[in-house]
Amino acid sequence: MAIKQLSIFVENREGTLVEVTDAIAKAEVDIRAMSVADTNDFGIFRLIVTDYDKAKAALEEANCFVSITEVVGVAIEDKPGSLAKVIKLLAQNNINIEYMYAFITISRQFAYVVLRVADNAAAEKILVENGISLISDDDIENL
Repeated sequence: MAIKQLSIFVENREGTLVEVTDAIAKAEVDIRAMSVADTNDFGIFRLIVTDYDKAKAALEEANCFVSITEVVGVAIEDKPGSLAKVIKLLAQNNINIEYMYAFITISRQFAYVVLRVADNAAAEKILVENGISLISDDDIENL
């Protein structure tokens, strides 16, 4: 039940994020979560959005280099220790986390955590077997 993440490769220059976010806004797509990783010359702008196909088309029309990556999304209780439980569980099962980021849901009952791992299916199986709720693209769209 992986969720879709947009990865936009952007130059590290003034105005680039304006171009990207403006294209998504004009497509009437909501951004639910984001992460930016940068170097001196370029960055990777990772987004979870309400309509990834529409956003990807708008970004490509704006001459952005964009790809869709499947990532694992989990819903954890918004309380101390919840994230540690997930990370420990994956580590105990030799599943390395390449990167992650999180956001709080409107209800504030749960935090959603986005995880990039080498084997989504293995991570999802272990998490579900241990009572961790996964999130879907529908969950993102319906926030």
